[in-house]
Amino acid sequence: MENEHHWLVKKAIKGNKRAFEKLLQQHYEQIYRTAYLYVHNEEDALDVVQEAAYQALTSIHSLKNPEYFMTWLTRIVIRCSGQLLKRKSNVVPLSDEIVTNLPDQGNPNIDESLQLLTAIQQLKENYRTVIILFYYYDYSIKMISSFMEIPEGSVKTYLSRAKVELKKSYKNEEGKCHG
Repeated sequence: MENEHHWLVKKAIKGNKRAFEKLLQQHYEQIYRTAYLYVHNEEDALDVVQEAAYQALTSIHSLKNPEYFMTWLTRIVIRCSGQLLKRKSNVVPLSDEIVTNLPDQGNPNIDESLQLLTAIQQLKENYRTVIILFYYYDYSIKMISSFMEIPEGSVKTYLSRAKVELKKSYKNEEGKCHG
């Protein structure tokens, strides 16, 4: 499977459109999920996926290492999500639909998930990216560092600050205060 994937990426880099479409199909769920975590509704997430697919298709020839295809594609999806959010620059109200579409939702406490998503949505873009990559993609600090093209130290700082921000919004919701 891995070899087939590698081979498809190589063909896509050389300009084979069918190979590119096959790759998109294979990773569709993951890229849609990433877009959804950013934009929080189906319509916008689909727009992001479409725009990202177009940008990826037009720039895939510049991808040097086939094994970094997914990292490269995810970066495009995140960039397109950011652009869409800037264009709309209004916060989309969260709906129950988001919770049902959450990845591997092992958490029966729906309120908490909604709350977490609301909190993630309010983070600065960089913080949001590290949280999504760390918790939803299980990326290591090192992987996030190369993905975002920032030092590992910065990734750790963003993560800890993002966690503090998330805790704060939880605390406000619960009306609890403990130092």
